[in-house]
Amino acid sequence: MERRQFFKASAAVAAGVAVGTGRALAQETNYTIGVAIPSATHGFMGGLNWHAQEAIKRVEATYPNLKFVLSTSGESGKQVSDIEDMLATRNIDGLVVLPFESEPLTGPVKAVKDAGKWVTVVDRGLSQPDIEDLFVAGDNTAFGRVAGEYFKANLPSGAKVVVLRGIPTTLDNERVAAFEAAIEGSGIEVLDKQHGNWNRDDAFTVMQDYLSKYPQIDAVWAADDDMAVGVAEAIAQAGRSDQMWIIGGAGMKEIVKKIMDGDKQFPVNVTYPPALIASAIELTALRFVSPTPVYGRFIIGSTLITPENAERFYFPDSPF
Repeated sequence: MERRQFFKASAAVAAGVAVGTGRALAQETNYTIGVAIPSATHGFMGGLNWHAQEAIKRVEATYPNLKFVLSTSGESGKQVSDIEDMLATRNIDGLVVLPFESEPLTGPVKAVKDAGKWVTVVDRGLSQPDIEDLFVAGDNTAFGRVAGEYFKANLPSGAKVVVLRGIPTTLDNERVAAFEAAIEGSGIEVLDKQHGNWNRDDAFTVMQDYLSKYPQIDAVWAADDDMAVGVAEAIAQAGRSDQMWIIGGAGMKEIVKKIMDGDKQFPVNVTYPPALIASAIELTALRFVSPTPVYGRFIIGSTLITPENAERFYFPDSPF
């Protein structure tokens, strides 16, 4: 998959790491790294879990002095407990965490950092800045902007659209703000914005509500491919499939195939690869086994998937 990658690192810290190579990066020292991620509650997270497990296998095979503790959680409370257990009983040296929700995880992750451990935060930022040593994410601003630009270019002034938001997180806020900024001045009317929680069943319910309230909807920004599947089912049951198109996001293989086949209901998509968790795990590993500077932010860009380039983003053997 083609991705733009941007990495901002601290030169001063990089120099410090180089000086401290003998102490911190000795191969004979054993380290334990905790990985706390949401469970596979929907397709994107299914793909992310798969990539996490594959990355851990690769890294442990390459660096025998690194061991990983992986936990998955379906709600914030369990993720908090998992992280507290990693710190108290597994004596982790580092933590890679994709917060289930930003606010409830901020305190527990800060406690890990305050204990002198390395912290990598993935995808969903914490509600307090500057806790983590490394932040790895897709470009959420670009994710919303690219979708919004397509809406602006392909809908007339006066068109009516609805939006499905994800779970309340900083990244969801970034996406929605960028989408709204991109359509500003277009004359497009956003009728409603509700949380579908990146879940196809929740999105189905939200879309049913939209369809009952609004006789005219020209397009839907589902902002996630799992939600797009639920949205499409609700639209089909209402007999309105010929009235609106849908843009999801993240490049689910079933959606990409629809784009390749010229399905008018799914004209384009926006990338947000679940393999970003592998980048986070492998960069964190480098912190413990090499002088590579990995402090800072690693942002994976978003690309518009169109019928012309969709084949490059179609991976039929992928779990997502």
